[in-house]
Parts: sequence; structure tokens; C-alpha cells
Amino acid sequence: MADYAVVVMTAAARHCGGTRVSAGQLAEETSLPTPTVQKLVSRLSAAGLLRSTRGVGGGLKLARPAAAITLADIIEAVEGPIALTACIEEGRHDCTLEDVCTVRPHWPVVSAALRGALAEVPLTQLVEQAP
Repeated sequence: MADYAVVVMTAAARHCGGTRVSAGQLAEETSLPTPTVQKLVSRLSAAGLLRSTRGVGGGLKLARPAAAITLADIIEAVEGPIALTACIEEGRHDCTLEDVCTVRPHWPVVSAALRGALAEVPLTQLVEQAP
């Protein structure tokens, strides 16, 4: 769902500063199913990335400037904390290698590096036309 969330947020960012847009419009613009977009809009709104207004003239807008929203923000809004493996989550003990794994202590560093890289990509970069 994270990839679809990025697509939806990019479409919403193209309307930045303009009129509000509906989930249906975002679905049409992105060619994603409307129920999927509605679910994503709900999660993105709950995470404070989109702002929804009801009534006449209502719709969706970015909750903050596109330059202040990163790929990490979007991914975490729909998937939770960024981590390459589930074994670093508190209370997870479903890996058969857990007792002998020498890499496990290093996964938090790797996940932090990945999150840091994603946090360096602002939504505005994704809205720009590719060369």
C-alpha cells in the first residue's frame, strides 16, 4: 500500500495551492480503485498528511506544504515504522534464526539508514517532471 500512497500523495500535491480534490478525483487521476484511494486517504489524514473538509467546497488538501512531506512520512503513515526486518520489532520472535543470528543487532542501524534516505526525498521532488 505504501507505493499507492506515494502515488496518491503525488496526485494531491499537484493540486497544492489550488482547489480541493475528492478521493474520487484522486482515484481517477491515478487509475487506482476508489475504495483503495478512500482507505489510503483515511490513513494519510489520520497521520496528518492530508486535511479533509466536508460540505460545499470541501475535499482534500495537503495538511502541510509538499516540501515538508517526505517519502518516509508517507510510508510510515500506511505501513508503520520503517524496518527491513520484522525481527527488530519489540516482542516479535518468529524468526527461526533468532538465537544464532549475528546480524540482528545491526538491523536497527540499517533500518535507520533506510529511513534517513527516504526522509531526504520531499514530495515536491516526486511532483516534478522526470527528465
